[in-house]
Amino acid sequence: MAAKRIYLNAFEMACVGHQAPGLWRHPDDRAWRYKDLSYWTDLARLLERGRFDAIFLADVLGVYDVYEGSPDAALREATQVPMLDPVPLVSAMAGVTERLGFGVTVSLTYEQPYALARRLSTLDHLTDGRVAWNVVTSYLESAARNLGFDTQRAHDDRYDVGDEFMDVCYQLWEYSWDDDAVVRDPERGLFTDPAKVRPIGHHGRYYDVPGLFLAEPSPQRTPVIFQAGASPRGRSFAARHGEAIFINAVDRAATRRLVDDIRARIAGEGRDPESVRIFILLTAIAAETDAQARAKEEEYRSYASLDGALALYGGWSGLDLSGHDPDTPLAYIDTDAARSALEIFTRADPTRTWTPREVARYLTIGGIGPVVAGSPATVADELEAWVDETGIDGFNLAYVVAPGTFADFVELVVPELQRRGRVPAGYGPGRTLRENLVGTPTPHVRDDHPAARHRDRRRALAGEAVPSRA
Repeated sequence: MAAKRIYLNAFEMACVGHQAPGLWRHPDDRAWRYKDLSYWTDLARLLERGRFDAIFLADVLGVYDVYEGSPDAALREATQVPMLDPVPLVSAMAGVTERLGFGVTVSLTYEQPYALARRLSTLDHLTDGRVAWNVVTSYLESAARNLGFDTQRAHDDRYDVGDEFMDVCYQLWEYSWDDDAVVRDPERGLFTDPAKVRPIGHHGRYYDVPGLFLAEPSPQRTPVIFQAGASPRGRSFAARHGEAIFINAVDRAATRRLVDDIRARIAGEGRDPESVRIFILLTAIAAETDAQARAKEEEYRSYASLDGALALYGGWSGLDLSGHDPDTPLAYIDTDAARSALEIFTRADPTRTWTPREVARYLTIGGIGPVVAGSPATVADELEAWVDETGIDGFNLAYVVAPGTFADFVELVVPELQRRGRVPAGYGPGRTLRENLVGTPTPHVRDDHPAARHRDRRRALAGEAVPSRA
């Protein structure tokens, strides 16, 4: 039996300190160059040389101001602030690569589907079909306040809005324009055939979008859909829409249970559960030998910031741990922030007692994800074990120092994974991200994806045969 393929994404953010608070002080870190276009184009070339499937760009729309009731700790430690918009970076990186994919995070909570659908279609055109949208609903109160809301919508309500938002986008991408609507016939003076473009006529609970889409169909039409919902409602949303799902992991047994739950939910939506790629966050510190890698990790941790880590946790969980005894175990408390940031430390691993001090130490490198330090063989062993024991498909690999962490992985670990048959030596024949990541025979969504329903409506209008739905 062939070894299961491992998919690799680089986990980045248009900021200085992403998942390793305090490491900006390390002399090898160059993440402070995040404002320079060459930082991103050089990184994209490196990742494509290393046969990464995509660069996954995280984003938030607010500051981490829960810890100590202030943004000061986040500001001092460059904890995801200052930060730029990740969307414009994609075109530049696409211009210097041919096969690398780009997953970009955009929160639907503060967008309108008509405008966002066009922005993503634009990226899909400019990248020749290498774009994924990481769909999030946002979790920071600071974002809600600065974007015109008194507070966030209730957690589950955000996903109710999200379901309709997605349906509007699917109609715009899949239904409004026929494949052959653009004629470009100068002799007839006809660029687009009006008979092959139609308004979507959407009138829903949250959105009214009556008109036709502005953009002609892009290579993938619907970009690859990433999702990172971790609560029960979030997992249902991910199971309905996600073609790749990003989950938090601390313990392999708990991750196995979560993966099984997600795949069961996918099947419950009438979709093939094995067609969806599931990723976890992981940080790999690689060196020629285990001893060198452990020494490197120890040195990195000497630069880590506990305050920066607790600022991250405050934003993720909605809890200010500054007033808690650092050695008192945490109890699970329900909030409307990122529920997984609470659950991962208090319920997901029942064998471990988590205190504020232990949480901070854990988060100083790699966020809510395992850290592996070792030789190429040791790192590859760990990655294989996570895949084989939990049923995940791949990793969003975080950096400790940028771009050094990625460069070490490309130079040391990727060849070992290729030798083991876990990472292909080259990209496949398909040109789009969906073909490479999801494994579809065409650039378009599978027939069991909810976007396909609107494709069927469009094809039925043209008298084409459409698949029957169970």
